[in-house]
Amino acid sequence: MEPAPELEISSISVSSYLRLLRQNRNFRRLWAAQIVSEIGDWFYTLAIYSLLLQLTGRAGSVALALVLQVLPQTFVGPLSGVVNDRIRRKPVMIAADLARMLIVLAMLLVRSSSMVWVVYPLLLLETVMAAFFEPARNSVIPNITTREDLILANTLSSTTWSMNLLLGATLGGLVAALLGRDAVFVLNALSFLASAWLIRGMGFEEPHADSSRPLRVRDLVDYSPVIEGIRYVRRDVRLLATVFVKAGLLVIGPGWIVFTVMGHRDFPVHWHGLDPQRGAMLGMSLLLGARGFGALVGPLVSAPWAGNADKRLRLGILFGFLTQACGYAALGIAHTLWLACLCVALAHCGGSTVWVFSTTLLHLNTEDRFRGRVFAADLGFSMLTIASGAFLAGCFLDRGFSTRAVASTAGLMMLLPASLWAWAMRLWKPRDSPISAQVQR
Repeated sequence: MEPAPELEISSISVSSYLRLLRQNRNFRRLWAAQIVSEIGDWFYTLAIYSLLLQLTGRAGSVALALVLQVLPQTFVGPLSGVVNDRIRRKPVMIAADLARMLIVLAMLLVRSSSMVWVVYPLLLLETVMAAFFEPARNSVIPNITTREDLILANTLSSTTWSMNLLLGATLGGLVAALLGRDAVFVLNALSFLASAWLIRGMGFEEPHADSSRPLRVRDLVDYSPVIEGIRYVRRDVRLLATVFVKAGLLVIGPGWIVFTVMGHRDFPVHWHGLDPQRGAMLGMSLLLGARGFGALVGPLVSAPWAGNADKRLRLGILFGFLTQACGYAALGIAHTLWLACLCVALAHCGGSTVWVFSTTLLHLNTEDRFRGRVFAADLGFSMLTIASGAFLAGCFLDRGFSTRAVASTAGLMMLLPASLWAWAMRLWKPRDSPISAQVQR
């Protein structure tokens, strides 16, 4: 792997983001698709978790739902990576969106505790579709932007995700409280339809598909492309270390469970005339909204400092891990809703920085023909961590441990990935240029 020259730190400002959206039609449509589908997703996630907690009364049911939303991506990842590296990624995204629209509409069948089992296979199917969609979306960004605009595109995508969480979680609680869960499910289904329509209007080259032979059914059980992808990543230990960065975000899984249960048990909103169940949903939505606010602010502050400098991207990942550790450790001693929201926001300032910076390093380092497999692995490892953390958090909460104890423990555990990354940073010797290879387009 031949190293590329160090990129200069470029000026990143609001005008830079506006220029990217104004001049790049393909990215603008992909960004708009992200907005509509993710806001619908947050509406929907809030409704699903609240529904399960109401019908079962167990934190473990929410943990199982989260596991089904993330863990299958680890196992489907090798297949989705191969598919995304063999055929055009645009139709993969459209098909995944349309399938998710139908799956979400099927959630309307859940009307009572006797039907709650239907939620789990539907969540599994939706996750499988997301496992094909997300590596495709990440992989096309270098095809529709210039090398210099990668940090802009990744920061904008991450901050948009965070804003969608902030709006979706906050407004989702209000919509579900005022209009009911059925309205939330219908809105989410329509958001997937809108996303598919926006992506359909994109036009860009996909050189990886032009040079690949047609995908056959028997190729889906041929693991030689997966092995080839593993060899590609293993030949540079610095790339290998970067692929595992998102898996170090150990608090994401426990966070979802803690926020859900804290909203119901510790921080329900008491408004005049508001019944306890809906007040609990609003408390949960405020904690999730704080998560979105922190994740929004983090890259907006850190990206201008890092620019395109490889060394600063790596250092920002370390700072991000440490910030998450501090935020969740402090959440365990927060005794008011607003202080808890502040701790959550601080933690996810760091978490979103880790996500954006590691994604940018992978974009700079990965050839187009391997990008689907690399991002499928990147997503798969992180989903495995999230699922494991959520499952353990649900088990501990159901066995009587307090939400504060679980939150603080999760925060202290973040010192482990921080230490491992600090050690891995030594792989980049002072004389080396960044891991970035010339991107094959």
